[in-house]
Amino acid sequence: MNWNEGYVTDVDYTFGYYTELNPVRIKLAFANVGIKFPNIGTACELGFGQGLSSNVHAAASITSWHGNDFNPAQAAFAQELAEASGSGAKFVDESFEAFCGRSDLPNFDYIALHGIWSWISDDNRQAIVDFARRKLNVGGVLYISYNTLPGWAPFAPIRHLLTRHSEYYGVEGNGRSANIEASLKFADTLTEVNPSYFRANPSVATRLNSLKEANKNYLAHEYFNRDWHPMHFADMADWLKPAALSFVCSAHFIDHMEVANLTKPQLELINTITHPIFKQSVRDFMVNQGFRKDYWVKGPRNLTSAERLEVIRDIRVTLRKPASDISLKAKGSLGEVTFSEEIYGKVIAQFDASPLKTLGELEKSLRESNIKLAEIFEVALALSGTGDLSVAQDDESINAALAKTKMLNKHLIGKARTSSEIGYLASPVIGGAIPVERFHQIFISAVQSNCKTALKIAEFTWSIIAEQNQRLIVGGAVLETEEANVKELTRQASDFMLKNLAVYKNLMLC
Repeated sequence: MNWNEGYVTDVDYTFGYYTELNPVRIKLAFANVGIKFPNIGTACELGFGQGLSSNVHAAASITSWHGNDFNPAQAAFAQELAEASGSGAKFVDESFEAFCGRSDLPNFDYIALHGIWSWISDDNRQAIVDFARRKLNVGGVLYISYNTLPGWAPFAPIRHLLTRHSEYYGVEGNGRSANIEASLKFADTLTEVNPSYFRANPSVATRLNSLKEANKNYLAHEYFNRDWHPMHFADMADWLKPAALSFVCSAHFIDHMEVANLTKPQLELINTITHPIFKQSVRDFMVNQGFRKDYWVKGPRNLTSAERLEVIRDIRVTLRKPASDISLKAKGSLGEVTFSEEIYGKVIAQFDASPLKTLGELEKSLRESNIKLAEIFEVALALSGTGDLSVAQDDESINAALAKTKMLNKHLIGKARTSSEIGYLASPVIGGAIPVERFHQIFISAVQSNCKTALKIAEFTWSIIAEQNQRLIVGGAVLETEEANVKELTRQASDFMLKNLAVYKNLMLC
């Protein structure tokens, strides 16, 4: 068998960051369902890809991280980031079988795997389950995400067709991306003759169209691996049963808001189902679930009503965006829902005075507005789901992580000088990362270099991109002159200073 075991390795995985992997945010979800959240001292990511998420979480917290990915190039990049931050995280280029069989690893409070379950063999799945059985501490959390059914059912045959086309007609010398492009063009040709399958499954054509604009590296890993197995939730539960794992809740926080996902009759039916596994299975049909992100626990413990209220009041949160950029809308399975401006607006306004608030502090300050703790908790859960708010760490953890995140961000900003591949920076406040576009990363570097005005920041940035013979594009037109580029950069820098800089400082990115 080849060393890559059928997994795509000839193109790099994308440099994505996945907030669901952040242990800090789990507190909110567990509090919502009344389950005790463990202290996370040791954590592990299986199949970390480029390792950006694990490195951010290792640098931005006091948790000790380990991980594996059998692609040597990706493991080398992960090790580079760990060395840059000084986090002490240990990342290796080993297969699941080799890594999960090691005797020198600690037990873990948290094990995470994002997506890879869908693209590996049953032998590798068995190694992972046995690893969780042996190495996950009692009370520990498993995060797992995977392609699921019934959502993938209509498109699975098309994925099969695409991979077969690539296998039969792909030319090795053309490269993976060119062969993927050829497979997509064939799918276009197939669409034009209007097959009965497409008429019976109208969503297929829409999904195919969306693939044309997708990153080819993403498509290679998502669709063109040898192993590809969407799985029903109940089958996942059967797989995890030997590891004594119990389902707790979704890691996708909008899933916790049933008003955005289920009609009243659907909710009434769901509430009649008492078996937890069957309940999730039925819900997947109601929302046509195609990708699940779930938390499982080895021995979950229920909180009493009093304990749950205490946990909720102690949760500290912070905004991840300028208040003016926060949308009061979210998209669920039923479409877009709009939050109450009366309640959400008043909660958001509380952060004007202080960037960090516990939900208990918000409860006290909003008492005169007759806003209850349950409503405040809903705001926190919803805005965390939309990416506008995050759970914050305690001051001791923030201070312990600050030096490591500074070193990691310095390294990432250094890469932003020449590339836009990594659009994230680490925050010790939230123990994770937030999206920060390339120019904003360079603007942060300019501020750290004592540039105090928008013009100085623009000139600092122009000196970097001009050296690489790069120019800005506005309205589809390339700005050719230095004057035009500096003017546009000054406009962007002014907006950055007015809206974003304060948030970045609150999150200790600069």
